[in-house]
Amino acid sequence: MTTYRCTGRGPEPTNRIAFTLVELLVVIAIIGTLVGLLLPAVQSARESARRSSCTNNLRQFGLALFNFESAGGCFPQTDVRTSTTAGWSLHSRLLPYAEEMTIASRFDFTKTPFTGATFSAVNTVDPAFVTAFATPIPLLLCASDPAPTVQKSGSNSFGGNNYMVSFGSGTADGRGNAYWDFSKSTDGIVYEKSKVKIAKITDGTSKTVIGSEAVRSLGSDSDFLPGSKPPFPYQYTFNGSNEFKSGPPLTLNANTSTPTTADIDALVEIWSTQTGSTYIWRGASSGAMRGRGLSWACTTAGNSLTNGFLPPNSTIPDYVVHWSGFFGPKSFHPGGANVLFGDGRVVLLSDKTDKNLHRALHSINGGEQVSGNY
Repeated sequence: MTTYRCTGRGPEPTNRIAFTLVELLVVIAIIGTLVGLLLPAVQSARESARRSSCTNNLRQFGLALFNFESAGGCFPQTDVRTSTTAGWSLHSRLLPYAEEMTIASRFDFTKTPFTGATFSAVNTVDPAFVTAFATPIPLLLCASDPAPTVQKSGSNSFGGNNYMVSFGSGTADGRGNAYWDFSKSTDGIVYEKSKVKIAKITDGTSKTVIGSEAVRSLGSDSDFLPGSKPPFPYQYTFNGSNEFKSGPPLTLNANTSTPTTADIDALVEIWSTQTGSTYIWRGASSGAMRGRGLSWACTTAGNSLTNGFLPPNSTIPDYVVHWSGFFGPKSFHPGGANVLFGDGRVVLLSDKTDKNLHRALHSINGGEQVSGNY
């Protein structure tokens, strides 16, 4: 294109170089490609930072457990739950050892924090603790979990929880030892009225998992259509209570005397065929507070406890049965979930971990031969 520039000698023709439309489109396409290549790297870096934060949180949570054990001579126990009350969670008792005295100073452990008219209705909170229980605690939250940090159940709000303490392997030996019923002694570091010392971890602290992360539930109880299920990694827990008789002792309807681990495996592995109104998924706002990690303050298993029955990020959902269940580490981290070992280490345990090895890692005194570096 010819233009003219004004000089003292009159107009002179000059040439100006400009991009053509095709050239502009090519540049835009290149920029779009570069952005597309860069975005996964940015997302990966962000997730790496979130996972590092989660690892640090679980490590600090472990230090609180060890400090409690050192000061009191045993790991914290779960309070006994009755038909009308639910006691303090072990997380509530750990707060003074986790630099959360501001919240812990509001507690009075001589009082009953939760009451209800039936065994499943425990979310009536003592007014003295309503504000404290609604407070989210950063130490107890995984940044990779997209669920709200504060959710409502009944008329109260609750701060969520991603970090659970293990009550053992969740197995049964066929001779009456059912380690998924924590109203009795289990092979974990905690159960009702337990006073387990660190010296009781006879399998070795470096080979024993004492806690792990879980994903927090969300929404209300739901009954998904036959053949359907929530998105993985299941922010709902599967209600399998219909296959069990309420306890204690908690027993299988199909085998009420001496169930084996194989009996439980057979039951939980057919979860996806159990549909209908009696097989609902528990969400965060469940009246029974059975949504996973709804509240760090409530003593129910869904809120504060775990076991090693299911391997990390299992395609079988956390399977709740009355006030107990069959659980496993779950996370939004690619490839695995964080677990806390008895020597204080935090490890991202692989999704491919063998289920029998995983159960052995959660037993504190089974004498299993566990090899490998975890």
